[in-house]
Amino acid sequence: MNPILFYILSAVLSGLVLFGLSMQSKVKSAVSGNLVCVGVMCFAILLTLVNANAVFNWKLWAAMAVGAVISLIWAKKVKMIEMPQTVALLNGIGGLASALVGSIELVSSNSTVFADITAALALVIGAVTFSGSLVAALKLARIFDSRPSKLPGHSTISILLLALCLIGVALAAFGFRIASLIICTVCALLFGWLFALRVGGADMPVAISLLNSLSGVAGALAGMATANVLLVAVSGIVGSSGLLLTQIMCRAMNRRLMDILLGKTVAIGKTAEKQTDITAESSVKITVPEEEPIEQSPAFSLKNAKNIIIVPGYGMALSQAQHKVKELCSRLEANGASVRFAIHPVAGRMPGHMNVLLAEADIDYEQLYELESINDDFKGCDVVIVVGANDVMNPAAREAEGTPIYGMPILNVDEAPEVIICNYDLRPGYAGVENPLYSRSQGLRLLLGDAKESLEILIGEL
Repeated sequence: MNPILFYILSAVLSGLVLFGLSMQSKVKSAVSGNLVCVGVMCFAILLTLVNANAVFNWKLWAAMAVGAVISLIWAKKVKMIEMPQTVALLNGIGGLASALVGSIELVSSNSTVFADITAALALVIGAVTFSGSLVAALKLARIFDSRPSKLPGHSTISILLLALCLIGVALAAFGFRIASLIICTVCALLFGWLFALRVGGADMPVAISLLNSLSGVAGALAGMATANVLLVAVSGIVGSSGLLLTQIMCRAMNRRLMDILLGKTVAIGKTAEKQTDITAESSVKITVPEEEPIEQSPAFSLKNAKNIIIVPGYGMALSQAQHKVKELCSRLEANGASVRFAIHPVAGRMPGHMNVLLAEADIDYEQLYELESINDDFKGCDVVIVVGANDVMNPAAREAEGTPIYGMPILNVDEAPEVIICNYDLRPGYAGVENPLYSRSQGLRLLLGDAKESLEILIGEL
């Protein structure tokens, strides 16, 4: 293919990717924007094959067909609750692909010094992304402990591995390609494992967005190594958008990225107990403050309420209670109530996790409100219903200096006159900080147990 034509088509496709991303930033056009990006990627693959004179290489088409079948089966079988670990794993696969491209280019006999350096960097960042994403996925799937872990000499080992990775890249520049390949692969995989091991719990959305960014950076470096400007451009967009999302998530938590990467924002100790599996058998226990009549059940507050805010959290995801939330919402609206959903930026285990789950239950996007746009409305609403949320509404973030969540913006649930909390128990969340809202003397109803069972009780009483 003519190089000029390839550059022009690459620029057009890159522009369409940006257009698709801009559509995804708006609720009503998000699905269409995603389809635009999928279509662009298909054309990008075809353009790459044409440019490399590999359109009729049946081995490539066979490999892509196998990959497509696997992905379709996977897409059918993966549950919405498993989406966070799936996204993390897909980030890792992207990093692995870039690492493989870097490895092949690194041992190529006709590569230039620039290609060797960029190939080694692609190998390092791709391998870090792969192992880090794999650990993140295992934590999210609860195969590994979801809390941050720290090995003896963790920081020292991490710094040593990073230094060895840099030495491996330097060796590639001086022509020691096989030595570079071995050092970069082993050290980068170990570094990625240690890096993800220190991140856990409430910080996982930031880790996922950062790993997404790293997969883009690795792809861009692989594009430089292979002189593929289209790969550089598209991967650069992925990397920069992931980095912007990471910065947004850090601001939402009022945290520095380095503190999160070093595991400094989540308590590791007696208070940060491992969360009980919410899918276990449980019975719902309803409690009300002693000062208030016992006959005023949680449903009593809802029957006369006209302005209701629902706060979903990770407990809703674990219990897979989003469809019950939709049913409750419909019942309340049938009673003449206005129902809105307050979405904290780090609720769940990946950016947009709550939005995706609620959309799966056919809850109108127009009912979803971000923290900044709804936080001042809690004091004026009639009732707030919390479904499996803890840290994102913990008033200790405003008052308890020295705690892991101090300074993190929270949803002002404690300002509401009536609060119904459907949580599994009253233990601290992933941050390990006691929630003073649970001991409020008035206007509090606690439905402890599985969130789905709690919601069924509310729906039945309505």
